[in-house]
Amino acid sequence: MKNIKLQKEQHIAYVTIDRPESLNCFNYETLQELGDLVDMLHTDSDVRVVIFTGAGEKSFSAGADLKERKHLTEEEVRRNVKKIRDVFSAIAELPQPTIAAVNGFAFGGGFELMLACDFKIAAESALMGMTEVSWGIIPGAGGTQRLSRLVGEMKAKELIFTARKISAEKAFELGILTAVKPKEDVMTACKELAEEILQNAPIAVRQAKYAIQHGSSTDLRTGLAIESKAYEVTIPTKDRVEALKAFSEKRKPVFTAQ
Repeated sequence: MKNIKLQKEQHIAYVTIDRPESLNCFNYETLQELGDLVDMLHTDSDVRVVIFTGAGEKSFSAGADLKERKHLTEEEVRRNVKKIRDVFSAIAELPQPTIAAVNGFAFGGGFELMLACDFKIAAESALMGMTEVSWGIIPGAGGTQRLSRLVGEMKAKELIFTARKISAEKAFELGILTAVKPKEDVMTACKELAEEILQNAPIAVRQAKYAIQHGSSTDLRTGLAIESKAYEVTIPTKDRVEALKAFSEKRKPVFTAQ
């Protein structure tokens, strides 16, 4: 792939948007590559956590590639918007826990990519925001929906209507970020969180994510039914038996995702 880099190490997949000269903006080619990679990760049983980041020192992603966008027809703009929405939805639906390592600017689509991840750890120096209305458009990759569910409708309206750029500290105060770290420590913090998750049974982690994500958008009764079905998946697993055996033997369990 030309614009997206993948590295896998000890059950962690590191996905890097590799266009630092363009602040890791999304052109159509980049979106195609990212979509193909996410589809592959979805069925990769060896990958248990996915970390997304941007190449270089300045930017996680500054959103849509406006240099490309100004040459597109209306039909091509619609194509691009559908693609980025579909790709970010696929990221949100990954069965593995996902972490955004926000190393710099996260504007527009970059902010929306961050929102599509389960956890977001940002550099103290990072700036972020939903800047789309300042370009005569609106967030089109899930931003109007994911942000309002995260911070509430009123605060989401304020951030989107003003196209305000906020600091990582402010984003943390609003509950958008999981943690804020010195820039040089962001990836280490992401890896530490991933390793903490990896200590637990992989099937159980996936089923917990499924229950939370699919239950949170419905009523409590339906959500409880979803949780019950997800729990059922874990009962016949070898990992559940191994956890009980390890407890009785006073040792750490060795999970095999079976």
